[in-house]
Amino acid sequence: MVGFLHADDIYAGPEVLAHVAAAFADPAVSAVYGDLQYVRQDNPNQVVRHWRSTPFSPRRLAWGWMPPHPTLYVRREWYARIGGFDTRYRIAADYDCILRLFSRPGFKAAYLPEVLVRMRLGGASNRSLANIVCKSREDLDALHRAGVGALGGWGALVWKNLGKLGQFRG
Repeated sequence: MVGFLHADDIYAGPEVLAHVAAAFADPAVSAVYGDLQYVRQDNPNQVVRHWRSTPFSPRRLAWGWMPPHPTLYVRREWYARIGGFDTRYRIAADYDCILRLFSRPGFKAAYLPEVLVRMRLGGASNRSLANIVCKSREDLDALHRAGVGALGGWGALVWKNLGKLGQFRG
């Protein structure tokens, strides 16, 4: 299994990888993911946004759903099947990869309803208005490329962003 933990992110607890490994005990499982907490850059104990995911369904994918990528673990052979990450995407390579994985026949993802990773704020995708515009363009291109997305991809793009509003804590 392959997972990516960003340099300044942390596992939510010492048992996270054991839970992921247990889910992979089922040979039919292609990927495992869970929930994510965005935390302050200077205080990883202060949660700013809680991304509670849901079990995967193709309908959700068409409307902008994606698993929190820092919590995603995928069997290595699936990356080989899709050709890995497309580095032409400066910001949305993870989203493109997720779309191509989750839209493949036979791909089975298991959802662990627990926080796996605490991710510090400050990533490239929302660092500036220019990056937000670039990410949106790349997201739309990835949706078209994968043949996924309601309303020609526009519905998925809109709901992908609007769906985040309920994740913020006041």
